[in-house]
Amino acid sequence: MQRREFIRSSAALAALAPVAGRAADKPRRNLRKAYMFGGLRPNAKNGGSLTERFKLLREAGFEGVEVNGAMDQKEILAARDAAGLQIPSVVIHNHWTHPITSPNPTARETGLEGLRQGLRDAKAYGASSVLFVPGVVNQETSYADAYPRAVEGIRKAIPLAEELGVAIAIENVWNKFLLSPLEAAAFVDQFRTPAVRWHFDVGNVIDSGWPEQWIRILGPRIAKIHVKEYSRKLRDKEGPYAGFKAELFSGDSNWPAVTVALDSVGYSGWLISEQYRTPGLSDAEWLKTLSAQMDRIIAL
Repeated sequence: MQRREFIRSSAALAALAPVAGRAADKPRRNLRKAYMFGGLRPNAKNGGSLTERFKLLREAGFEGVEVNGAMDQKEILAARDAAGLQIPSVVIHNHWTHPITSPNPTARETGLEGLRQGLRDAKAYGASSVLFVPGVVNQETSYADAYPRAVEGIRKAIPLAEELGVAIAIENVWNKFLLSPLEAAAFVDQFRTPAVRWHFDVGNVIDSGWPEQWIRILGPRIAKIHVKEYSRKLRDKEGPYAGFKAELFSGDSNWPAVTVALDSVGYSGWLISEQYRTPGLSDAEWLKTLSAQMDRIIAL
């Protein structure tokens, strides 16, 4: 190599070195991994106590677990402490069976009490929010009726949420209600309190939209993130719910775009997996695989 060419090549490498160094030194996002516990509930098939199930999560690299409301508080707390996990969120146990938008006043009151119980559970566990489905629109419950009922029910729960310091985080689900990010943001904002926020589910949006767009609009309203894949190809081939059978990175979740959007709104905190389970793996194998996949998302 001629001396002049060597100098040019060395200069080019030197120019690239800081860039490479910045990439290598890129700070890890302040995101923590948790798992929605329903998929690991002890039963006759898998055996094991609640504590043993929680320990599997910790051994796989998860720091937290999202539990349902109305469970045995003492058992949950004992298992949490024995496994060294945190509980960032509690799922309201009856928001589907007794929605606060129901035309039946008794069902609405039962749903409201379920929300209040979840808030109390969350406080006991050290969780900062509850996951809440605010209602369902169907042939029996019109959109026009569902909206004011949902607002009324949430307003009744806000005083307790504020007293306990636990947010009511509304999840985007397939309930035919609050169907756009603009409507979702406006719904939260009308309450004018940090006690009402959003629990954003990535996979639930993909059938009809783009998660990164929702994230940018919802911004600081987001309390928690559900990690979930969705494949439009599987949807078109096998039906809408088949789309959730896709493994992480094999569907239409644009995870690089999602993480950039999270960065842009300053999100930090919990990524909670509600991912479809890969068939054929043991609990331990599945959790370790999932944990590694979530690490990939965080590192993007």
